[in-house]
Amino acid sequence: MDRQLILRYLLNSNRSHTSHQNITDMKHISILGSTGSIGTQALDVIRQFPGKLKVVALSGHTNINLLIEQVREFKPEIVHVSEDKNLEDLKNAIKTSGTKLITGKEELINIATYPKSDMVLSAIVGFAGLIPTIEAIKAGKDIALANKETLVVAGDLVMDLAAKHNVNIIPVDSEHSAIFQCMQGEDYDMVRRIILTASGGPFRTTDLKKLQKVSVKDALNHPNWSMGNKITIDSATMMNKGLEVIEAYHLFKIPPFKIEVIVHPESIVHSLVEFKDRSIKAQLGLPDMRVPIQYALTYPDRAKNTFEEFSFTKYAALHFEQPDIKRFPALDIAFEAIRRGGNTPCIINAANEIAVNAFLKEKIRFMQIPKIVEETMESATPCVNPSINDLLETDIESRKIAEELIK
Repeated sequence: MDRQLILRYLLNSNRSHTSHQNITDMKHISILGSTGSIGTQALDVIRQFPGKLKVVALSGHTNINLLIEQVREFKPEIVHVSEDKNLEDLKNAIKTSGTKLITGKEELINIATYPKSDMVLSAIVGFAGLIPTIEAIKAGKDIALANKETLVVAGDLVMDLAAKHNVNIIPVDSEHSAIFQCMQGEDYDMVRRIILTASGGPFRTTDLKKLQKVSVKDALNHPNWSMGNKITIDSATMMNKGLEVIEAYHLFKIPPFKIEVIVHPESIVHSLVEFKDRSIKAQLGLPDMRVPIQYALTYPDRAKNTFEEFSFTKYAALHFEQPDIKRFPALDIAFEAIRRGGNTPCIINAANEIAVNAFLKEKIRFMQIPKIVEETMESATPCVNPSINDLLETDIESRKIAEELIK
């Protein structure tokens, strides 16, 4: 979103919001980012439960043909398209649907705060998902959170806001969903440590010299998960896991020294919680994002679906190993960002978005991504107790620094 528009939202403190609604038998869902990887898989989940989950609002980005298909199938009451040029095509394609169509950056907030929705799935990638998620929380909407950058950038502020408005934030990331499920009925004070698993991506065993020359195609070839380009590259560098460490820190109020990362190439154990009595709970399953999405959308219920059944005989052996920091320096950078606190996580997130985009455009090499992030972290202006406005300024400054480093 345009930074001036964001500031306008934040400064408008008299903005009215809908109070938190009681959820009846039918849960009404708004999806921010319906044409992305998480959004399309969420709609696949919703297809399974026509009497329990109903789409009332959608926002899509540039894949206008897919958005048209979604509107025709799910018949939402309101739809936002990010680019004005696509609005006429959408109007012509769904003339008889009765769906209200909106466009423009300001109007995206109307999807996040749509009065008839009970829950908002926040699935817009990157920093752009922050303000719509904040506005949804202010409107009293429960959040199914797939946009990890919301907590990476403004974790303390967002969690405090959720508490103030009595809003549930239910994680969609498979790792955080696993921890969330393991913690049901448990005392958080009894946690000894949480362990986030990481697949290791496509370069878990690649020689360090060869990593200097990997192609975009190589990096997008994830061995286990089907994801969007940005998150797939983040998985390859393990910055994704670093951001998840920061997200877990905020979601579960767990100090950094109690958070560990272990490489698990099969991606069957999605994460673990060890308690003070040394017992360990783990959540297991096939690497299918529809499972944690369903848990978030139907929480606190569990419902039968038609997804593939897990077979223990197909996975008779599971493997675990320590992450190689030389191969994955981004993970160390993320832990350092937590230690420094303040606006440092915002700095590394902004720099990473710029660096990943540059790599996808073949402007930099793969191993330059963490270097640009680290150098930006050392160069950007630190802020100990940042406000939202401070974080917006940090994001702008950090992106400029990273862009200069790329040049």
